[in-house]
Amino acid sequence: MQHLSSPRRDFLKLAAASAAVSAPLPGYVAASSTIKVGVIGCGGRGEAAAMNAMNAGKDIQIVAMGDIRIDRVQEKRAALKLKYPDQVAVDDNHCFKGFDAYKHVIASSDVVIIANAAKFHPLHLKAAIEAGKHVFLEKPHAIDPYGIQMLRAALQLAADKRLSVVSGLQSRYHPGYQETMKRVHDGAIGDIVAIQETWLRPPYVMYRRVPGLTEIEYQASNQYHFHWLCGDDVPQTLIHNLDRSSWAVKNTAPVRAYGMGGRSTLKGEIYGDVFDHHSVVYEFANGVRIYACCRTIDNCYNENSSLILGTKGRCDLLKLTITGETNWVHPGPTSKNNAYDLEHVALFNSIRNATPLSNGDYMARSTLITLMGQFSCYSGKEVTWDQISNSTYAHRPLPEDLRPDTEPPTRPGPDGSYPVFFTPGISKLL
Repeated sequence: MQHLSSPRRDFLKLAAASAAVSAPLPGYVAASSTIKVGVIGCGGRGEAAAMNAMNAGKDIQIVAMGDIRIDRVQEKRAALKLKYPDQVAVDDNHCFKGFDAYKHVIASSDVVIIANAAKFHPLHLKAAIEAGKHVFLEKPHAIDPYGIQMLRAALQLAADKRLSVVSGLQSRYHPGYQETMKRVHDGAIGDIVAIQETWLRPPYVMYRRVPGLTEIEYQASNQYHFHWLCGDDVPQTLIHNLDRSSWAVKNTAPVRAYGMGGRSTLKGEIYGDVFDHHSVVYEFANGVRIYACCRTIDNCYNENSSLILGTKGRCDLLKLTITGETNWVHPGPTSKNNAYDLEHVALFNSIRNATPLSNGDYMARSTLITLMGQFSCYSGKEVTWDQISNSTYAHRPLPEDLRPDTEPPTRPGPDGSYPVFFTPGISKLL
């Protein structure tokens, strides 16, 4: 338990701060009947989050959009306007591009959706909270310990200012997962002994280079494939799985992790410099272990699952089933209860009802759990909870220092492919 003491106090403080925002606030909703929403990041996730927000009420309008590329802003604005003609009110003067677009979106909005490259999430959250805005923050919420420290500070400031911050870790809002997890916590599978988390799939969200972009702008526009922008696949993909695992073990953190990973298959400029496979083992103070793996390679077996193994049975969380001494299947259906919509319903209800809401506790913990695994895969070393919690390591350049002419940390080699940035057994991160 010694390993958990200092970081656990940090999270307890954050949880207490989150609870402190429960007191109603007079005038929390503006006198206008319209809640103005700005979107930072106009890829697929930003577009989807904007739709989820508008599904939460006719009083919600998208009024500003920003991205590294103006063509994406215009493309997503048109698509959203077609589907929600009465709720999309983004004129040309509120379409912003570049690394400072976030400042203009924040200034134009009551609520900010942050769904751009994860490197910028802590910085943009901090800026929005400082400006007095409520925030929906996509996952992962940071990609390095430097970002985690900024995230924690921003979450504390949000609690102090009684502003709502909701996480894109939507599993927590899924009614079927909630009911199934309650049964696990009530002992339906006995004591948890191990958890298997798997997400195997092809490469995703790839953008080819377009004329006119600087190298740093191209990489930022193809952000899922550069480690310094996305954090790589454990924070990007397994964060949902590992958040569910942490939830299963009652929101605790592992004491250590060790993993392996690398690039075996992906070749070519569009794949950037990320690994294409990872495997991580996490150990908790009570001996429970999580076995987690992810892969992004074409023409392979695919699976997304969260399997919780206990002394009396097994829970297949994504299938909403429990087998063993207790056999149970969720009666369903849950398809109408879209967790992606429900997290926005919770956010906007908190604003309308003057009852601030914070997901800060598990946002920070689950993100940091993924960083333990990713950094172990990069270095080949064991990474402890204390090490990752107390580190200030940052993937350079820092988010606040980026400009269109910033020198990127990596460039393509003679064959057009980007070299893999980290080498297990050689790279030192912490």
